[in-house]
Amino acid sequence: MNIPTNGQPGEVVDACRAAELTSALQESEAVQLAQGFAALADPARLRLFALIASQPGQVCACSLVEPLGRSQPTVSHHLKVLYEAGLVDRQRRGSWVWYWAVPGRLKALTAALGPPSKG
Repeated sequence: MNIPTNGQPGEVVDACRAAELTSALQESEAVQLAQGFAALADPARLRLFALIASQPGQVCACSLVEPLGRSQPTVSHHLKVLYEAGLVDRQRRGSWVWYWAVPGRLKALTAALGPPSKG
């Protein structure tokens, strides 16, 4: 795109300059964030994560089957994917597993989409 300069007829400047850009993310950080986004890209996992994150404490896996409307093995699979992506953590208590959202993980995903914070 050419833009006139100084009001001089016929004088133009190329508006596209090779700006010095720096990557907002390092490769390893991008890989980690992509795993989180990929895990949340599935509607069932997004719903599961929203259920877990909306609770003030921990949630037993047994209580996630009915609200999701999926079989227990399917819910367990989706919970495993969320766990491996670092979005939830878990603790086994007897025969049940309890889940909770990892506090800073969603904030990191959200921050990656916006402009860098100042100060």
